[in-house]
Amino acid sequence: MNDHARRGRRDPLAGMDLAIFDKDGTLIDFHLMWSGWVRELARGLEAAHGRSLEAVVYPMMGVDPETGRVYPHGALAATAMVRLRDALIAALIAHGLEPATAESMVATAWHSPDPLALARPLADLRDLFTSLLAAGTHIAIATSDDREPTERTLEHLGISDLVEALACADDGRPVKPSPDAVHWICRNLQIPEARTAVIGDAPADLRMARSAGVGLVIGVLTGVGDERTLEPLADLILPSIADLRAAP
Repeated sequence: MNDHARRGRRDPLAGMDLAIFDKDGTLIDFHLMWSGWVRELARGLEAAHGRSLEAVVYPMMGVDPETGRVYPHGALAATAMVRLRDALIAALIAHGLEPATAESMVATAWHSPDPLALARPLADLRDLFTSLLAAGTHIAIATSDDREPTERTLEHLGISDLVEALACADDGRPVKPSPDAVHWICRNLQIPEARTAVIGDAPADLRMARSAGVGLVIGVLTGVGDERTLEPLADLILPSIADLRAAP
């Protein structure tokens, strides 16, 4: 069902028993979380190298150094952390560093974003999730972030107890845009893909949803994707997840 067919609905998730959310850019401010992390990472590498490496780090990650905006199709938008780390090492080697030096520098500078400082929710998440659960919609998260920082973030946001399934980049399954995380969540919760909605801000989120054959694909405009980028992949575009609440 396309955007025009659903635009007038009072409940965007009508007919869906499960909502699978992306995390960064959908639940929390992607640009605040990750551009700040890239800046700190570049500083850590500079401290280890003695010279600025921003000209390597920012393009490789897909971040605008002036605005801090993350490019929709850049590496940071939907790449697992371990792959980002490997790609950064490769970029430093291509820049002229010896492999052992590049690996040592990245090992020293690499860290997870601090959810206490950087995780800014894009809606009242506990209120939204509570209302969805009360309406009979189960809640899960599929993220390109690793499990340990994701669990810390959900705990900080006060929604850990409301999330019934969590698929992360280091769980051992193929990552987005592979459909494996969606299939795993649906099997785990015993809810068919046809009665599942996927909500995300990036093309990789929506491609994952399409590949999995879910019943509803929703793009939100709070992250890396704009309407032009997301519309070809989505059934529905919303300004943010706050608009998932059913109208009274």
